[in-house]
Amino acid sequence: MSRDISGWFSGRLPESWTTGELVVTVDRDEIVVVVPIAAPDGDGDDAAAGRIARFREETREARMHIAREAEQRFGRKVAWGASCRGSRQLFTNLSTPVMTRLRQPERVVLDTLVDAGVARSRSHALAWCVRLVGEHVDDWLEQLRSALQEVERLRDAGPQSAPG
Repeated sequence: MSRDISGWFSGRLPESWTTGELVVTVDRDEIVVVVPIAAPDGDGDDAAAGRIARFREETREARMHIAREAEQRFGRKVAWGASCRGSRQLFTNLSTPVMTRLRQPERVVLDTLVDAGVARSRSHALAWCVRLVGEHVDDWLEQLRSALQEVERLRDAGPQSAPG
């Protein structure tokens, strides 16, 4: 499914917007589309940030129109971003509440982060922990995602109806 979504966006976006392959990330709630854009003539992070800001403003109406089409087609919200010279910025994306049950030892960890001023709340501390784990196990998570994509591909290639 995520390859279908990525392909749809690649075909739908104007070619003038991008200088490379889109990065499309899909989960149960949201599709995030990061568009690689042309680097400006100037050097530095400020020039790249300026180019990203310009892209955001100049493409807003068209991106909103494409997002509405995709939301109807795929049943998920669409968020946008751009990358330029190694700089990546997401414009707006969902912050979805996730319910979890934690035993006291896990709650103590979160409370310690809050008490130390690392996080504003248990919710913020949990998000911080998830980001930290994501950064440190990136290779393993990427292997896991690749395996899941292979399962999805095999499922899609399998028989279309049950034997009867």
